[in-house]
Amino acid sequence: MSDSRGFRARIEPVPPATSRPLWSVMIPTYHCADYLAQTLSSVLEQDPGPELMQIEVIDDHSTRDDPEGVVREIGRGRVGFVRQPANVGHVRNFETCLARSRGHLIHILHGDDAVLDGFYRTMQQPFEAHPEVGAAFCRYIAMDSSGTWTHVSALEQPEAGVIGDWLRRIAEGQRLQTPTMVVRRSVYEQLGGFDQRLLYAEDWEMWVRIAAHFPVWYEPRPLAAYRIHAVSSSGRLAQTGSTFRDIRRAIQLNREHLPRDQVDEIASTALRAAAHAAIRRGHRMISHGEMRVPLVNMREAVLCSRAPSVLARLPLLAAHWLVAGAWSIVRGR
Repeated sequence: MSDSRGFRARIEPVPPATSRPLWSVMIPTYHCADYLAQTLSSVLEQDPGPELMQIEVIDDHSTRDDPEGVVREIGRGRVGFVRQPANVGHVRNFETCLARSRGHLIHILHGDDAVLDGFYRTMQQPFEAHPEVGAAFCRYIAMDSSGTWTHVSALEQPEAGVIGDWLRRIAEGQRLQTPTMVVRRSVYEQLGGFDQRLLYAEDWEMWVRIAAHFPVWYEPRPLAAYRIHAVSSSGRLAQTGSTFRDIRRAIQLNREHLPRDQVDEIASTALRAAAHAAIRRGHRMISHGEMRVPLVNMREAVLCSRAPSVLARLPLLAAHWLVAGAWSIVRGR
């Protein structure tokens, strides 16, 4: 079992004399200023005022755009802005978000995502009614780079409430996105920040860690919008094939949060699901003309799992890759 000390920042309590709002909406940015106006507008449309909501943009030293200018134009003095003195990476930028937060409830909202009407009003209710709840999340709507909605996340349960058997379910695979999740600051103070050993799945490991210690509330209405595009961190890692290496590491780290009598079974299920996801992504990339990364995905699928259901699908992916490559050569003549 790995020693996690030193990889998860300590989140210090807010000093006693500090004025504390209910909400801290912390918005990490990096080269996404083109989307930031939409993000800020979606929050400000629900703004209950500075006494109840802290809003800050934490920029990871963007050099290709001007997020501060967007904050000045859209925020009009209502939104704070902090720029990292050098690029620290998105996990450490999250750490800065947590450290600077003053509210009792923390919402990390990526600078290219958005909230829908009623998000803050709805998501504060379970925390007020159920002091034992450590975090709450809602469904999300996925959107592309142009803002077109593409799909809605799966329905976890039909009614709002504490979600059953959540530790097992979330440990078997990532089921939500960061903009949907609200966490009590006291939870981060107890459990620490995001794990710095992860580049892609740091949020998943955090949600598993929280589920191991606290009840989690679920809101079935889609109240957040999550953007998927090539310049996002998830999009960049998908192009390099690094995604599934990081997922394998996250599954290993997640083992420390699981019951001993279930850990092997849950980890095996998670690895098998990751292998199937790698194969599906390989097919999608071939269909989009990307011929290098699918080979990486084939390798990662095998490294994740050699279950019969995985091995049976690899020849189909290889055949797809060969046919697409041959067709590309024919068309190039």
